[in-house]
This record gives sequence, structure tokens and C-alpha cells, in this order.
Amino acid sequence: MKDLDSVARALAQSGRRGELEALASSAEGRALEGMVDGEALERAVSRGDAAALKEMLASLLATPEGRRLAQDVGRIMEN
Repeated sequence: MKDLDSVARALAQSGRRGELEALASSAEGRALEGMVDGEALERAVSRGDAAALKEMLASLLATPEGRRLAQDVGRIMEN
């Protein structure tokens, strides 16, 4: 969790956090949230299970919503 805290702090300092939060609350973001098993995600994060996290991410990116959201995140992070 320490790494995720560092990422959150870096986003807050960059001024991009608000844009990413807006994406998370978008229709695509809400649709993807419904596809994630929150308990499985929490377990994978707490255990540092990179393979499980990659599998979850791959399944999300296989959806049209996931691909659009990833493109939007990429655009935000480039600026």
C-alpha cells in the first residue's frame, strides 16, 4: 500500500488527480468498477500479488470501456 500512497501523493502534487478522479466517476469508470471484485483486488494488493493484478488489469483492458479509459489516462499523464 505504501507504493499506492506514493502514487496518490505524486498525482495530487502534479495537479492531475482531479482529472483522473473525473475519469473514475465517468460512465466508463463506473462500468469498470462494477467488473472488479473489490475483495480480490484488496487481497492482491495487500499480498503484493503482481500476477493477479496483471490478470485483473488485462481483463479490464479487454473491454471497450477499459481501452477508452486507458487512452484517456494516457493523455492526461502525457500533459
